[in-house]
Amino acid sequence: MSELPADRQPLTASPPLIVLVAGETSGDNLGAKLIHALKERLPNARFAGIAGPRMIAEGCEPWERVESLSVMGLFEIIPHLPRLFRIRRMLIDRLLANPPDVYVGVDAKEFNLRLAPKLKERGIPVVQYVSPQVWAWRQGRVKTIGRAVDLVLCLLPFESKFYDAHQVKAEFVGHPLADQIPLTLDPVEARRALGVPEAGTYIALLPGSRGGEVGRLGPDFAATVAWFKRQRPDIRFISAMASAKVRQSFEHALAAAGVSDRVQLFDGQAQNVMAASDAILLASGTATLEATLVKRPMVVAYRLSWLTSFLLKHLKLFKAPFFAQPNLLAGRQIVPEHFNDEVRADVLGPALLAQLERADRADLVQTFTQIHQTLRRDASARAAEAIVQLISGQRKG
Repeated sequence: MSELPADRQPLTASPPLIVLVAGETSGDNLGAKLIHALKERLPNARFAGIAGPRMIAEGCEPWERVESLSVMGLFEIIPHLPRLFRIRRMLIDRLLANPPDVYVGVDAKEFNLRLAPKLKERGIPVVQYVSPQVWAWRQGRVKTIGRAVDLVLCLLPFESKFYDAHQVKAEFVGHPLADQIPLTLDPVEARRALGVPEAGTYIALLPGSRGGEVGRLGPDFAATVAWFKRQRPDIRFISAMASAKVRQSFEHALAAAGVSDRVQLFDGQAQNVMAASDAILLASGTATLEATLVKRPMVVAYRLSWLTSFLLKHLKLFKAPFFAQPNLLAGRQIVPEHFNDEVRADVLGPALLAQLERADRADLVQTFTQIHQTLRRDASARAAEAIVQLISGQRKG
């Protein structure tokens, strides 16, 4: 048997314990890729934490499932606090009883960054993989983050620059989606993969991955389909459902709008659904980055509870010029984004129609391609390397 290369040798005789905590489907995907890259560098490492099916398949022992942390919004979180406190207490007890070599918060930023200070003060190295949008709102948090973690691994280039300006250790590793998604995707091949007719004009609908999100956006997305039924009945609609719960919620919205027969639903297959489309209507979030990498025109919608929205607006907590990731990455508005009261059929319908007909489509695709190339850096490998270096430094210390 040949020996492992020097950079793949176990750090010590005792296997490193790496605890990862993810909070939703996108975090599970990131965590799984990170675990895979870490195993290549630390073949004897053990993994545990809060995990989804992909992380578990990579060998992560699940102390809880990712769905237990999947909550968004300032006030929407309140009913879930007892459960979150219980999980937090469980984690602290387990981590202090058997300290890991490193704790990696995979997204789930509000939860992980509240837990991090207790771990760091006990000497447990802490990494936050995926930065909170501290550059966009509540910028004062950057000092708290700097005290709470040893390293922030950033998926977007402007994030690490923000941390550098505030003397917080951070590294831009790129985005795993940019590594995964090809630079070009053929819509005809995607339509064949979905089993839909190759000819025609398609709009993709992605109302979100969380039940609450789909509850807020689903009725307006369905009403937009009804708008097209009147204005452009030739257009076909396809939709990617993140879970059975999301599918049930969206089916109810489509039925209430009388357009169930106008939308073909697919379980998962978000990338094929996007690639098969001519334009996309979707919820703000990771899906907007995926749509950017798939390089389709889009309209981005975002809706919060009235109280959260009121505070963001009147306390001026939000500092970024945009909330849609393609606009943030381009540094200018290249796709329409609509928030709260603007999320309605008479706004979304015309906006989508304009995206289908935009004359500068080739320029938009070129901008998307430049973003793709900037983010394509073998992110999981870079993130794993940074974590290994941190573990190695701690063990030598």
